[in-house]
Amino acid sequence: MTTDTKLVTITDDNFATEIESHEGLAMIDFWAAWCGPCRMVAPIVEELAEENADSVKVGKLDVDEHQKTAMKFAVRSIPSILFFKDGRHVDTVVGAVPKAALERKIQQHS
Repeated sequence: MTTDTKLVTITDDNFATEIESHEGLAMIDFWAAWCGPCRMVAPIVEELAEENADSVKVGKLDVDEHQKTAMKFAVRSIPSILFFKDGRHVDTVVGAVPKAALERKIQQHS
């Protein structure tokens, strides 16, 4: 990741303040370093973070390091991209999907 990225690192400790207290749309990529499909979707997530910086908070949560939050939302397969609207979980996309699929979800929930 570049240093000027718009991505927010989400942890068990900051989830409540970064996501549950966030007004508007947030998209969180639940991933792990060893996950091949996660590496495939990572550049798409980064692009969406840059392109939607004014309207969507985009973050990444490492499921190996932050299992409490992953378990809270029953994340069993990665990558899982969860969408939150005003702090509430509203949608989930599982697997490496094309950018257009995630763009449709952003438009649907914006």
